[in-house]
Order: sequence, then C-alpha cells, then structure tokens
Amino acid sequence: MMLWLLLAVPLLLAAACALAPGPRAVLAITPWGGLAGAALAAVAIADASGQPISAWSGNLRIDALSSFHLALVAVVFAFASLYARAHFLGEVALGRFGRAKARRFGAAWFAFLASMNLVLVANNIGLLWVAMETTTLASALLVCLEPDAPSVRAAWTYLMICSVGIALALLGTFLLAGEARTVMGAGTSPFLWTDLLDAAPRMRPGAVRLAFVFLLVGYGTKAGLAPMHSWLPDAHSQAPAPVSAVLSGVLLNCALYAISRFLPIVNLATDGDGWSLLVPFGLLSVAVGAVFVVRERDMKRLLAYCSVEHVGIIALAIGLGAPAAALFHTMNHSLAKMVAFFSAGTLAHDLGDRDTDRIGGIFRTLPLPAFGLLASVFALVAMPPSAVFQSELWMARTGIANGHVAAVAAFLLGVAILFVGLVRPFLGMAWRPAPQGAARFETARIHWPLTLLPLAVLAILGLWMPESLGSVLNQAAAIIGVRP
Repeated sequence: MMLWLLLAVPLLLAAACALAPGPRAVLAITPWGGLAGAALAAVAIADASGQPISAWSGNLRIDALSSFHLALVAVVFAFASLYARAHFLGEVALGRFGRAKARRFGAAWFAFLASMNLVLVANNIGLLWVAMETTTLASALLVCLEPDAPSVRAAWTYLMICSVGIALALLGTFLLAGEARTVMGAGTSPFLWTDLLDAAPRMRPGAVRLAFVFLLVGYGTKAGLAPMHSWLPDAHSQAPAPVSAVLSGVLLNCALYAISRFLPIVNLATDGDGWSLLVPFGLLSVAVGAVFVVRERDMKRLLAYCSVEHVGIIALAIGLGAPAAALFHTMNHSLAKMVAFFSAGTLAHDLGDRDTDRIGGIFRTLPLPAFGLLASVFALVAMPPSAVFQSELWMARTGIANGHVAAVAAFLLGVAILFVGLVRPFLGMAWRPAPQGAARFETARIHWPLTLLPLAVLAILGLWMPESLGSVLNQAAAIIGVRP
C-alpha cells in the first residue's frame, strides 16, 4: 500500500495544483505537499527497514539501496518545496508568477516527485526506464518555467540530449533482458531485477558487457557524466533556484542509482568487470568539471559544473571499490548543493545579477545567503570539517588500498583544481565592496532553517559518523558491491 501511496499522492497533488484557482493556492499546496511526500517516504522506509517490501507482483520494491536514495529525495524535495513558496511569493506580488505559470509549476513539480519515486521503487528494469524518461519530461517543463529564449533553449537541449541517452539505455535494457531470457526458467521474468540477479552467473559475459555499455552511456547522460554532460550547465543555470536544487541534489543521484542497480548483475556475469568500467567516466567527469569551473563566472553555472565533478567522484568511488564512501558522498553532495543553489538563487534574484566578477559586498547586502553560499562552497571543495572531506578521504584511502594509486592521484589533482576554481570567484563576491548606496535586503524567515540545518548536519558528520548511519551505508553498499 505504501508503495502505491508514494506514487499516487504526488500525482494527486499535481492535479490539485493544475486545478488551483490562483498562484497563492499553488504556493499553499507546495510546502505542505513536499512535507507530505517526505512523511510518506519515511513510513515506507520504516516498513522496509527489516526486509524489502514489494507490490504489483514484484514490479515495485524497496530495499536498503532504494530506501537510502528515497530518503535523500524526500529531504531535498521537502526543503526545496518550502524554499519555492518563499521564492515565488515575491514574484506573485510583482505579477510575474500568474495563474498559468503557477499551475504549470505545481503540476510539473509534483509529477517530478512522482517520477523520481517511481525510479527508486521500480524493480522492473523496463519500468525503471519509463520512470527515468518521465523525470526528463517533467523537469524540462520546470527548466523553461520562464518563457524566455535562454530557458527554452536550455530545456530543448536538455530534452534532446537526454532523449538520445535514454534511447541508448532502452537498447541496453532490451539487450540485457534478451540475454537473460535465454538462461531463465519458467516463472521468472527477464525484466525483474531480483530475477536477473539470480540468472546473472549463467549469462554470457560479452553480451552483458555490451548491454552495460549502452546502459552506462544512456543513464550516464542523465547523470551528467562527461562527455555526455553538456545539457547540465544550461539546464541548471536557467531553472528557478528550487528546481536547480532538486535537479542537482537528487535527480542526478536517481540516474546514478539506475546504473548502480545493474552493477551487481554485470559483476556476477563478468567476474567483477562492472566497477572498472566506471573509472574512466568518473575521472573524465572530475577533469571536465575542474577545467570548466576555472573558466566560468556565472554563479549557477559554476555550481552546475561542480555537480559534473561530484557525479564523477561518486562514479569513481564505486569503480575504486568504495560503494559505501560513494553513498556517503552522494548524501553530502545533495545537502551541500541544495544549500548552495538556495543561496545563489536568492543572491541572483535580489541583486539582479549572476556574474561573480560584478557582485560584491554580499555579507553587507544579504548576510544569510552569503553565509550559506560560502559555507556550502567550502563544504563542496572538501574543506575540513565538512563531511565531504571525510567521504573523499574514505574514497582515496580505499582506492589506494585496492591498488588504484594513479586514479586516486588524478582524482586528488581534480579536487585541488576545483578548490581554486570554485573558491576564488565566490570569495571575491565577499571581499569586493558593495556598490555605492547598496541596500540591505530582508531574508524570509524560512531561509534560516533551510540554510543552517543542512550545514549543521554536514559539520557534525565531518566530525562524527553515527553508528546507525554507518549501518545504513553498509547495507545499501552491500547491494551495489555484490561480486562473484
């Protein structure tokens, strides 16, 4: 029942927003809907804490790995929903967030949540593909919420590139299912992940490798792995701030989750080759993110290229044999990037500019967003005591222990470049004097917990790992880390 509610309630909220009488009604539904989605996810995760739960003849299922990602989606989406209300209320007063735009936002916003939830509870790899394509359609409507040329162009690029990628993933899905069908007996399905896992040792290694290459490139496009990342900076920079936070904070994770689901099957069929295929994509993403961060000056595009690098770090961590560190880094990146986009969105909205070379005196004009942006950026570049530092250290130590010294050295070089490229422009915004006569902006009260709570969690996790969290990470990592 809970699995169906995870999908049905967001769709009902989407319908309610589509029929809402005005923008204030949509903005009243948005925060409560986000909190309701988080509550439903919490109940579903609690139900699955002892053993996996399933529905619809096994096509829907929650285990430790899906529970971990479902929790991240619930938290980030709830925080973004609270932020969205404050973000768009000012637009309502100015007449820039009318009824049509509000309805479109609310309907796409909750459809986006339903599609991400479906990605995470799908035990059927065909249903997983449908859910991933649905996330693209729903989020594209949010990217071009503003009907200007840059937003429409960004949404169109996003749709075209991700549609090509998802087509490759569909080919990989059919190749894997076709190979599985040849070795499966009666009463099993070549589309159910649980049945595929049992049949994997009997599959032909070459056929499984070929299928995984298509799956990795296809879902890697949606995850923003280089060289398939070109849609990401445009989409993240043109989307409204709450949408950017969800896109970067959890949508990319959903695509990586899809890749992770196939890794145990590939490892069992190929004697452990699945992880090694992630290493070159991870290193290339780290390098591309680092290089473009050095050249970029737009606040939101800087954060988008930072996402390319961190997605590469997560993929690399799995490839180096540190899936628990990869999941820990996934959580840390989601929290830090959420705060970074909230803060950058507020600064860009109130100051009317996103160029880091033209903005100055942010602690005088917008102290809370300035603090949130600088603190989250320092967390993203792994400045101690940030939890990101701990996850990257964990990953590097495991990689060296497993003999991947050269890959770890290249990773550390990329992290060093990211540190310089990301910190320099944002510190410049704080050091430069404010423009003559610049006024101090008021910040909505809801921004205080939305900024300080995630940052506090990152600081605490940088100093202390709760035993319960360690257990959750190990349980989820054990699913990814299945080997022959």
